[in-house]
Amino acid sequence: MFEKLAAINDRYDELGKKLADPEVLANPEEMRKIAKAHSELEEVVNLYRQYKQVESDLQTAAELLAEKPSEEEAQLLRAEISELETKQENLREELRILLLPKDPNDEKNVIVEIRAGTGGEEAALFAADLFRMYTRYGENLGWKTEIMNANPTELGGFKEIIFMVEGKGAYSRLKFESGVHRVQRIPTTETGGRIHTSAATVVVLPEAEEVELEINPNDLRIDVYRSSGHGGQSVNTTDSAVRITHLPTGMVVTCQDEKSQLKNKEKGLKILRARLLDRIIQEQQDELADTRRSMVKSGDRSERIRTYNYPQNRVTDHRIGLTLHRLDAIIAGDLEELISSLILSEQAQRLKEGE
Repeated sequence: MFEKLAAINDRYDELGKKLADPEVLANPEEMRKIAKAHSELEEVVNLYRQYKQVESDLQTAAELLAEKPSEEEAQLLRAEISELETKQENLREELRILLLPKDPNDEKNVIVEIRAGTGGEEAALFAADLFRMYTRYGENLGWKTEIMNANPTELGGFKEIIFMVEGKGAYSRLKFESGVHRVQRIPTTETGGRIHTSAATVVVLPEAEEVELEINPNDLRIDVYRSSGHGGQSVNTTDSAVRITHLPTGMVVTCQDEKSQLKNKEKGLKILRARLLDRIIQEQQDELADTRRSMVKSGDRSERIRTYNYPQNRVTDHRIGLTLHRLDAIIAGDLEELISSLILSEQAQRLKEGE
């Protein structure tokens, strides 16, 4: 590990020198590429240098202790050595995590698809709650959210809503949200005060750039039709809605949220591209694909990754056995503790597999 870290440190210094090279400064594209590579190494290099400093401090303290100082000085040195050893171990663990292979999609924007599952109108209302939860979480991080397509209900829920989240590291933080989310609460339409259980499915897809995934126009059938449902008179009287069928896979994407047929087509192609990229990723990772498919099926309440229990103000993530009694804050967008715990759990598992 430390040979690799030393090589990374040397590479960081080398890139730093190139950034001061007049030839590089005169080439904006080359400058941008080198600056990006330099920036990507910065975190691990800073930690490595902290580790080397602690290692040096430990050696100095051990040498001073070997010189048989007074008992008082010896006690202080032993305390310092103990503190430095703890710090060294923590830094070593952080470095091990930073050296884990990175998911190439982690820094990408995402397309999130939420669909009401078991539970009728209550499931649609819960889908709307999940949409607001992710939107507010994104706002807290400075992310931008844009609705791609929505199928709303009369009571303010969603049978389906698809939206784009744009922001640094969006996929790295939201990718664990794919699966079935279950809610237990008394619906507003329930007069008897009984607790109902319903569910919604969430699928998180990394955005695919055009240069990354080119779609052959001959593989597409594009139909236009008149929008239905909410949207106002102008939406419903023009053929602005778009249905895109990817013939080789049979994937179908519909988009009617915009008044412009062109904008609906652009959004539909973004959704299709993301779904195709996700399919490629899953095919490359058969075992993970099987796990994902088992999590995201029909929205049946028994296939759950997380339960939101309103009467007890409780949220439980069943994958890592984490229960938090502050559902009100979580549903309002305070997802950080849940998501950080999932990331740490995955890192721990990957470290264990690498041992």
